[in-house]
Amino acid sequence: MPAAARPRRGERDDQEPGSRAPDGGGAPDGGAPDSAQAGVFEALGDPVRRRLLELLVPGEQPAGALVTALQARVRITQPAVSQHLKVLREAGLVRVRAEGTRRLYAVDDGGTAAARAWLARFEDTFAQPLDALATELARGRRERRRATPGDATTDADRPARSG
Repeated sequence: MPAAARPRRGERDDQEPGSRAPDGGGAPDGGAPDSAQAGVFEALGDPVRRRLLELLVPGEQPAGALVTALQARVRITQPAVSQHLKVLREAGLVRVRAEGTRRLYAVDDGGTAAARAWLARFEDTFAQPLDALATELARGRRERRRATPGDATTDADRPARSG
């Protein structure tokens, strides 16, 4: 299929180019992240950019310190770090402040809030199965205790099992 005829992300073959999927793809209430959120997740897709964010968690850092910290772990040039910082800045994950000739970078709470908001939808997805697992484990312990009422031996009295 020629590139011009190929559907873009979020489009189907039977849709007009540029229109969105009927599932609301990108709607804040579900579906895929909207374009701003998608930029955040695309920026976070690179391990170097994730590491840069980790370096900024304690607080504002000059660009030179970020370069030095990254170069201690991976082979990377100063211009490459600058490009990664630019991607993070354009995605809204970091902000920059000029102080003389230095550039100071910090995590931008607005960008991280957008990512947290999208990910928050999944919290209940994991909570219910984990609650059910905890209930089943407790039920199993109760049943084992009930099955051996005449056994006065405690776990501390039993010999250790070898694995």
